[in-house]
Order: sequence, then C-alpha cells, then structure tokens
Amino acid sequence: MRMDGDQGRGRLSSFVIGGVVGASAALAAARRRRGRAPRERRAPQGLQAFEGAPCFREIVERERTLEEARFGDQ
Repeated sequence: MRMDGDQGRGRLSSFVIGGVVGASAALAAARRRRGRAPRERRAPQGLQAFEGAPCFREIVERERTLEEARFGDQ
C-alpha cells in the first residue's frame, strides 16, 4: 500500500517528465518553423509535370485518333 507522500511523488515525477517532453516538442516545432530557405525546384510542378509525361502524351494521341476515327472529316 502506498503512503500519501509516495503518491504525490509519482505525480510530481510524471508532471516533470511531461514538461520536459512538451518543452522538447516545442523546441523542435520552433526549429522546423524557422527551417531553411526553400530550395529552387528545377523539375516542373503540378499539371505541367503531368502533361510532360510520356504516358499522358500517349493518352492524348490515342484519344485524338479515336475522335478522328469516330467523327472523320466533318
């Protein structure tokens, strides 16, 4: 059975450990937020990157061929 003083000591140590963990998380978040300067990207982004992909060009060409076959010269 625990004595009253032992229970308070357990809570105190838990509080201290939680404070240390919380402080380290806050410091890590502050470092991340400050971060580094963003690197310049050389590769295209977003839709521009997708449109340049060979698979996209193949799909566009296939659709164009199907449309021409379906509608012919109108």
